[in-house]
Amino acid sequence: MAEKQEEKQTNEEVKEEEIEIIEDEQEESESKSEHEEQIEALTKEKDDIYNRLLRIQAEYDNFKKRSQKEKEADRKYKSQDIVNDLLPVLDNFERALQVEKSEETAGLIDGISMVYRQLQEALTNHGVEPIDTEGQEFDPNMHHAVMQVEDDAFEPNHIVEELQKGYLLKDRVIRPAMVKVNK
Repeated sequence: MAEKQEEKQTNEEVKEEEIEIIEDEQEESESKSEHEEQIEALTKEKDDIYNRLLRIQAEYDNFKKRSQKEKEADRKYKSQDIVNDLLPVLDNFERALQVEKSEETAGLIDGISMVYRQLQEALTNHGVEPIDTEGQEFDPNMHHAVMQVEDDAFEPNHIVEELQKGYLLKDRVIRPAMVKVNK
């Protein structure tokens, strides 16, 4: 009986050891799965941060490019405000030069003509050019049609007469030309 008890006790000890080993293995596997979950979470967080960083970098690059384009446009069209203010003056000079020339007005008209040419030259030096109109095909980007006429001497959709000059500053329309267009 003592042997049976000893054997029984040994069996119980072996079973307890096996249970402890199994529990240790379970704890180890649980610990591994927790570590794997932490690794996955950290990897996902790293990927999210990396993607956010890429988006911010792209936004910054776009901002830089947009700012540079705006600066270039500002430099290119810096004289636009002054040109807009001078265009009515140019129109008035043209009207003054349309006065009939007589002996009494000859000197005045010559003086006005010289000032007009200087003003035109100064504007040309800053990139201002008149828009070609008469005989040209109507372009709504460069011309403002205020009248339509029917004239067999002109092709359809072509400009018959310029009523007010239009001007370009470099490649930008400052003021469209006011024109009569053939139907």
